[in-house]
Amino acid sequence: MSRPAHRRPEYHKINKDLFVLTYGALVAQLCKDYEKDEDVNKYLDKIPHTFLHHRGYGIGTRLVEDFLARSCVRRCHSYSEIIDIIAQVAFKMYLGITPSVTCNNSSRTEFSLILDKNPLVEFVEELPAGRSSLCYCNLLSGIIRGALEMVHLAADVTFLQDTLKGDRVTEIGITFLKKLDEKKYRRKK
Repeated sequence: MSRPAHRRPEYHKINKDLFVLTYGALVAQLCKDYEKDEDVNKYLDKIPHTFLHHRGYGIGTRLVEDFLARSCVRRCHSYSEIIDIIAQVAFKMYLGITPSVTCNNSSRTEFSLILDKNPLVEFVEELPAGRSSLCYCNLLSGIIRGALEMVHLAADVTFLQDTLKGDRVTEIGITFLKKLDEKKYRRKK
């Protein structure tokens, strides 16, 4: 029996919903295991890096390999192109949303992804009592940073706004830490 060439949308929704519910259970368990929000935030951020560096088959690795195989994206020549690919292709592919992008500095190394709707908090009404410093979606920061590291790009990725903390939108800040060597990526004539 052959597999269909593409997944039906309802399968994608079921997989996304299962991930969101499982992630919620993970965060709830971490809140029980750790007293300090900072410890939970660090754990959520490090999940992709722990798998990536210690086992070689982590979230970041798998997502980059899967993404490159399924998306057929071309080589990017600027940080702006990279951010656009993350927002318009990767987020759409894996979370079913397309965040808007803003550039935050003149050197074009700092960007924000603005999520009007965050699928990870779809089933969450509020942060647990006494957990105001919890960055519930910090896994996204680690995944983005880990995926960028897999393609040899160092970046600082942090949450700047969070709807679970009363902000109107969720905003993820991405700062690239070293300048792309544009000469290396220019097409040979």
